[in-house]
Amino acid sequence: MVIETVGIVASPEKCEELGRALSSLLGQTQVEPGCLSCLLYQDWADANVLHIESRWETTNDLIHHIQSDRYKWLLLLIELGIEPPSIEFLTVSEIRGMDLIEATRNGQI
Repeated sequence: MVIETVGIVASPEKCEELGRALSSLLGQTQVEPGCLSCLLYQDWADANVLHIESRWETTNDLIHHIQSDRYKWLLLLIELGIEPPSIEFLTVSEIRGMDLIEATRNGQI
């Protein structure tokens, strides 16, 4: 799995408008082949920071997404930020949940 994270700092005057524009991309992205999830959220510490997180089954799925016209819109919206965006691509080899917490709390790790 590959996780893409994008952080955009918007001006206070444009934050809501930018958030709506980014939100309009979510549904279309979620139905792309290989997309496991796509979320938009606002930073609690700074309401002018918006984050998009998308999860992809494979690197090829992510590459196909980046090559799409929809991604061009994302790149244009990123340009509206007042600071350079933060963009990361994380390759995940293992996902754990409550099982890790239980094992750790029970001294099994």
